[in-house]
Amino acid sequence: MLYLSLRQYEYVCAIGRHGGLSAAAQHLNVSQPALSNALTRVEEQVGHPLFTRKRGAAMSLTPQGRRFIEQAEALLARAAQLENSSAEGPAAARLRLGCFEDLAPFLLARALRLLRRELPDVAVTYRVADLQGLVSGLVQGEIDLAFTYGLTLDAGFSTTQLFANSPNAVMSPDHPLAGREHVLLSDVAAYPLILSDEGLSAQHFLNLFRSAGQTPKVAHRAASLEIQRSFAAHKEGVAMTYANIPAPLSYDGTPLVSLPVTDQIAREPVVLARHGTGPLDALTERAQQVLAELST
Repeated sequence: MLYLSLRQYEYVCAIGRHGGLSAAAQHLNVSQPALSNALTRVEEQVGHPLFTRKRGAAMSLTPQGRRFIEQAEALLARAAQLENSSAEGPAAARLRLGCFEDLAPFLLARALRLLRRELPDVAVTYRVADLQGLVSGLVQGEIDLAFTYGLTLDAGFSTTQLFANSPNAVMSPDHPLAGREHVLLSDVAAYPLILSDEGLSAQHFLNLFRSAGQTPKVAHRAASLEIQRSFAAHKEGVAMTYANIPAPLSYDGTPLVSLPVTDQIAREPVVLARHGTGPLDALTERAQQVLAELST
């Protein structure tokens, strides 16, 4: 039995497209109460809110609401096709993947290959961004699932841990620490640091040192991982990064040494994150199951 009408789907899609009841009502030439009643009916039927409503703020889609509207628009397009045989077919299912820029060289290509193999009928797009960019994309519903570090996420996100990374201290081969098999934060704190200029990443490392009772000096905040490695190779300090690049040379061919930092407090989970804690739609749930293979 069908409990919702195409008109109700159309009204909810209009609210989503126009960002609120007033603009949607004006576009459709219907009353705001009619739209509000339709939205209430749809939300009651699906069992969770499609929009967040805060006094004095515009309505914004929840992750479940964005997915609902995508599916509802596909349904409306299919209905239009039935009425007009010359219309184009419904849009393909879509999945929007995000990946933290330092994790992308290690995870992104493998993730795309898995998704294309297991979900061949799904159009997969991706965005590589810094930590704050991923959070913003998830909150705005522009990213469905993202590979990131758990340190950026609050209780408004759901996460699945894939594995945990330990940071690495990168330095020149003749650095006083270079002959060791591993180092501690207290060892590294005696030397100038080379951190990323990505604010959350740099702050995370500084907090780790503070937790270990150390106050290191920061020599450089580099715009990329390879600039960090180049500075380290040329004896500008010790680069701190969670990206364990196996290459023993910087881009300009200068030798490097990378040592694991073994403090337990420094281990950081790599997670597959989504915004919201409500139920998953079938596509996102299946994609999450597929991407969990990257934990092995």
